[in-house]
Amino acid sequence: MLSMDSRRRQEDPGAATAAFDFIRFCHKRKRVGWPELYDEMCHVASRGLYRGWGFPELAEHGIAFGLSEMPRLASMVTEVVSQVAERRPRMMVGVMAPVAVLSDAVEEAPEDLRRAGAFVGAAH
Repeated sequence: MLSMDSRRRQEDPGAATAAFDFIRFCHKRKRVGWPELYDEMCHVASRGLYRGWGFPELAEHGIAFGLSEMPRLASMVTEVVSQVAERRPRMMVGVMAPVAVLSDAVEEAPEDLRRAGAFVGAAH
């Protein structure tokens, strides 16, 4: 006898793709992680904002909001958020800091060189 337990059944690859697409859609609307994204997903589902799908349609595609499905849903959200973060372009942030000049030739240096600073940066 086969169990209908959702953790044991074979998933349809199309349903899994639709589930991840739904999560990406919700994350794009509200760029937060788990558990905050759960609220946005419930909001989207209750209004049918993703392809007109409500809770029953999302369940058919592997998105269930019940307590027993929370670990699986949280794992899927974490995976999507990680993928989005990896694809996001890195931004360089910098600050100009004054540089101490240890040479006696400061008066002989051009004005713009005397005001030179060092670039201190960090990638985000």
